[in-house]
Amino acid sequence: MPRTKGGPKSRRRHKRQLKLASGYVGGRKLYRQARNTLEKGLTYAYRDRKQKKREFRALWVTRINALAREHGLSYSRLIDGLKKANVVIDRKQLAALAIEREGLFAELVNTAKSALGVEAA
Repeated sequence: MPRTKGGPKSRRRHKRQLKLASGYVGGRKLYRQARNTLEKGLTYAYRDRKQKKREFRALWVTRINALAREHGLSYSRLIDGLKKANVVIDRKQLAALAIEREGLFAELVNTAKSALGVEAA
């Protein structure tokens, strides 16, 4: 039986990957290098979609902690106080409030303090 080379399929596959590699420089426009670079790039993209969530949460926690300390509470005490006061708000929204609406954030801090039994200022 004669050997089939699969030309149209291979060409289609190569063209698809080279299209994804548009913008690459130098030898990375060549199929073999483009394929390797694409594979690595897609791996990084998958990994970093997960890391992005971690990094943003860490940023929000840092912002909340800094502003909570200005009001005399640590981050962990603030979160504990809000939970005890049955205030349900995620860290993203809390960080946005801390930066944009300082008065409302101060009220939340006082709510947390009263739930903890700490002297509210």
